[in-house]
This record gives sequence, C-alpha cells and structure tokens, in this order.
Amino acid sequence: MRAGQGSRTAVVVCQGRAAAHERIAPGVFADPTALPMLRPDEREPVEQVRADAMPAGVAARVGYEMVKATAEVVVPRTVAIDRAVRAWAGSQVVILGAGLDGRAWRLAELAAATVYEVDHPASQQDKRDRTAELTPLAGELRWVPVDLSRDPLDDALDAAGHDAGTPTTWVWEGVVPYLTEAEVEATVEAVARRSAPGSGLVVNYQAPGVGAAAGRMAARGMLLLARRPSLWADEPRRSAWTARTMGALLARHGFAVGTDADLLSIATGLPMEVHRRRSLGNGRVATAERQ
Repeated sequence: MRAGQGSRTAVVVCQGRAAAHERIAPGVFADPTALPMLRPDEREPVEQVRADAMPAGVAARVGYEMVKATAEVVVPRTVAIDRAVRAWAGSQVVILGAGLDGRAWRLAELAAATVYEVDHPASQQDKRDRTAELTPLAGELRWVPVDLSRDPLDDALDAAGHDAGTPTTWVWEGVVPYLTEAEVEATVEAVARRSAPGSGLVVNYQAPGVGAAAGRMAARGMLLLARRPSLWADEPRRSAWTARTMGALLARHGFAVGTDADLLSIATGLPMEVHRRRSLGNGRVATAERQ
C-alpha cells in the first residue's frame, strides 16, 4: 500500500459486495453499506455488473470482470463470517484490518457491542471519510489506527479501551495473505493475550495452490493489457496456509478450531451459481474459540 493512500484491494472487495447486494444468494447475502462507501467513479463498474452490461474498451472490461469475479468470491466468505459474528456477538468485537468492512453499520446483532476497527492509519482515514454520512448500528464504534506489520496491537487496543478480561469476537478477513508467516503468528499471539476464555476468532485465509498463483498471473496480464496498475504491486501476497498449518498455529496460542471450510463448499450451500471454483476452493474461513 502506498504511503498516505487507502488500500486499493479494500475498494475492489467493497465493489464486489456492492455488485452482489441482494443479487447473488438473494435472501442470504445483502450489504447495503457497500455502495454508499464507494466514490462515483468506483460505482460505475458495479452498476455495469449489476445490469449485466459489458462495457466497451479493454480497460473498462477488465474493471468489469474484476468486480464480477470479486462479487462471487466475497459472498460465501461474508456469509460465513457474518454467521460466526452473529453467533458470538457479545460486548466486544475487534475487526482486524477492517478495510471497508461494513459490519458495524449493518449488523443489528452488534447493537450492544463496542466495535473496534483496527487498520492501517491511511486506510482508516479513507474509511472515515467514506462513512461520514453512515450511522453505525453498533452500540459504540472505536477507531484503532495500527500497522499490523510493525506496530504493537496490544498498545493500540489498550489505548482504545479494549478489555482483555472480557470475551471478544475477533474478525480477521482478507488480511492474512498480505502478511508474512511471522507477522501472522505475532498477530495471533497478540490476539490470544487479549482473549479471555470463550473469545471467538473467525479468520479468512488463502490456501497454497498453483491455480491461485496462475490466476493472479492472469489478472496481472489483464491489468497490464488494460494499462491499469496492478493491485498486487503495493499489496503483494506474502503467505498461504493449509487447514492443518492454520489449525496448528491457532492451537499453539490456545484456540480450538471449531470449523474450517473452503469457500467453494460454503458457496455450494448457498442459493447462488458457482463459476469460479478454483478461486473459491483456495479461500478458507476458520472459526476457533479461546480455551
């Protein structure tokens, strides 16, 4: 991510949710907060996808296809994480690497919770600008600016008033692939220190696979052809985990895994058409409870 700028990946994920709103897995998936967070130029490919209107020109088509592909992938992962948050919703929810996550503005189950939005300072300021006109449904919203690749999570949460003695629901979506293995372990260690027994962690991560790497190479080629900057130039992938290695990492820090499923399995249980089986098969969502 470039200095002073918000995450471009977060924008694409938000575009995907906006495109999918009440359109993919209707009756199960909805995110009315996504479109309001987008700026006018960012909404254009979303509206094209929702209308099934392929635009003319290589650059516009690349943007259209990227949003369309993202929409299918984010639906099962969002649904799985939402279900876990609703099941665990207590007095404290911490969203790690929050990006343009809209849960504090759309989940009524958080009405009695304090939600801590943890993210890189530049991305967080960008989000604060984008959500200025939105009203949170969460009982209280606290902003926690922190760079997880170098700043102590403990210090930042202490300063924000997080109570390590009270069970916490932790949401870690779309962040793990962009951290090194050491950074992921350090974050889990910090989360464990601040998790009273009964705390829940829901983590989205990427499994290793030749298909995933090939898909990213193809996407880079499309962006190059369209003369658009690569999403991964400033936010490269740095780690991948199998269910076994992720489970072992969580166990080392006192978390017992309850579920761990790939997005393809989740998607096939939803009222949606599945097209991107390779991408869905590499993404995973695990839930774990602090013992």
